[in-house]
Amino acid sequence: MTEGALDNRLSYTDQLLFLGQRATGQELAMQAVWVYERPIDLDGVRRFHENFGYGLFGRRIERSPLPFGRHRWVASPGPATELAIAETRPRSELSDWADERVQLPLDPEWGPGWHVGVLPMSDGSTAVSLVLSHCLADGFGGLLTIVDALKGNLRDFGYPPPRSQTRLRAAVTDLRATARATPEVARTLAAAARLGWRRRAEFTRPRATPPPVTGGDERVVAPAITIYVDLDAWDARAAALNGNTHSLAAGFAAKFAERVGRRRARDGIVTLQIPIADRVADDTRGNAASIATACIDPAGVTSDLAGARGVIKQALTSLRENPDETLQLLPLTPFVPKRAVRGGSDVVFNFSDLPVSFSNLGDIDPVVSRIDGSDADLMMLRGVDRHVSRQFLERRGGLLTVLTGRVAGKMSITVVAYRPGARNTKAELRTLAAEVLAEFDLDGLIE
Repeated sequence: MTEGALDNRLSYTDQLLFLGQRATGQELAMQAVWVYERPIDLDGVRRFHENFGYGLFGRRIERSPLPFGRHRWVASPGPATELAIAETRPRSELSDWADERVQLPLDPEWGPGWHVGVLPMSDGSTAVSLVLSHCLADGFGGLLTIVDALKGNLRDFGYPPPRSQTRLRAAVTDLRATARATPEVARTLAAAARLGWRRRAEFTRPRATPPPVTGGDERVVAPAITIYVDLDAWDARAAALNGNTHSLAAGFAAKFAERVGRRRARDGIVTLQIPIADRVADDTRGNAASIATACIDPAGVTSDLAGARGVIKQALTSLRENPDETLQLLPLTPFVPKRAVRGGSDVVFNFSDLPVSFSNLGDIDPVVSRIDGSDADLMMLRGVDRHVSRQFLERRGGLLTVLTGRVAGKMSITVVAYRPGARNTKAELRTLAAEVLAEFDLDGLIE
């Protein structure tokens, strides 16, 4: 593809995610942690570190000089930071170290968009952490880039270098693009008017004023734990409960939600929001997924998963046959004011139903577990909200995120939770995890 033919504009979805982060100050990040019960081959990790900054993660965002312009991808190849090797720490501090890595600087516009760290532990084990900006790519995009890096496939999408155009030239280019898009924007405005009229009750519904929160501006890190269950045991339990790996993972998430009180007040149902990837070959979108909503009754999932399995199937069918009508409004993204970006998620995600973010990555390519060239013993995968205030979490009714994947011979289940008014400790979360595992007659390692 020649530079003249290259369209390096962000998709509307990617620009909306970026604008949302800038408007709220909150950031979405992803983390992968490899755990080896032995010293690692540092040269192998260094090769990975050199190779990772290509393709989806060999770029960053350059804003349009116009307040209503489309932002663009620009090249930022190679390592984003130096490989960080920490001082030796006890194995018991692995989870805390992973949290610390997530809080380090990360920025999809100015960089770094990702970073890698290594932790030697006093019992002879070693951990490697990779933290990624969600604005650059989603979970499946991250996994694909990990595979490419480990195989030495250095993809080049042909993005121009940063500031390759003067501000004046970029402004003129974006003005022309905006003019060409005028008919599409006009059609979208008409569709927005029709949609707004049909859904006017959602926008005009009175909302209760939340109580004041002590230390509301204080930033908090929601506790996160990871559970590892042997795959054979997991699959056997799913079959015994008339389910499959996906429905058992969803049932686990629903039961955990019940334990932390994250259910609809009117009927006790748990609302799972499930990202469904639609990434295609050579896809340069950062986030290529739609959200399916599955409403599961947690009462019977520990004895029979047939109901949960049916609900998930129906949710996927509904998403395919009846796409979210708000997606047709995406061409308005460059024109949306910050205030609307900050408040829009309350309507889109319906936080009054206390939704649970549930992601199932399924069978992960075994190559992903070989960060130093050999198979890791354990692998943690999680999505993390950075720079979140206590006030935000309290007013949204807390959060529960469950991310699962089949990797390194285990079902890896990461749970991130915050409950308003609770102590919100990892110890408390581990206790709840053990209780939920026991309800499903499962055993697992909890870290």
